[in-house]
Amino acid sequence: MSGAGAADRDHVDGSGIRVAIVAGQWHDEIAGGLLAGAQREVERLGATAEVIAVPGSFELPVVAKAALEAGFDAAVALGVIIRGGTPHFEYVSDAATSGLTRVAIDAGKPVGFGVLTLDDEQQGLDRAGLPGSKEDKGAEAVHAAVSTVVTLRRLRVLA
Repeated sequence: MSGAGAADRDHVDGSGIRVAIVAGQWHDEIAGGLLAGAQREVERLGATAEVIAVPGSFELPVVAKAALEAGFDAAVALGVIIRGGTPHFEYVSDAATSGLTRVAIDAGKPVGFGVLTLDDEQQGLDRAGLPGSKEDKGAEAVHAAVSTVVTLRRLRVLA
């Protein structure tokens, strides 16, 4: 299972951290689970968030970029891409992954990666943070983003 060896989500003080949760709308049940997990983690860490819906995973990078430019401390990208019978899966997966990486590096701000690239729907249900899921990738993406904001702030103080 992909979650084997995952880091613990220790408590990080997210007070004062503003997160844009950019959420794709494809595959309602899985996407809804990712979003709910992300929102739970924002609350647990004491951060604040605004949810920004986008049509699908291809649109995540441009909206994450706009959110970071608008002043959010971090963006969390949530999306669901399920392999089909055409190369579309590879194109969208690569565009989302490469685009979000570029946004984070160019902005100098974290982008939590909660984009599930799946062979089938069951893999998504197992990772969506739903009752019976083995993993909560929405929560993990928020934790990674908020933890990285804290780390970057600490580095700026040390510099």
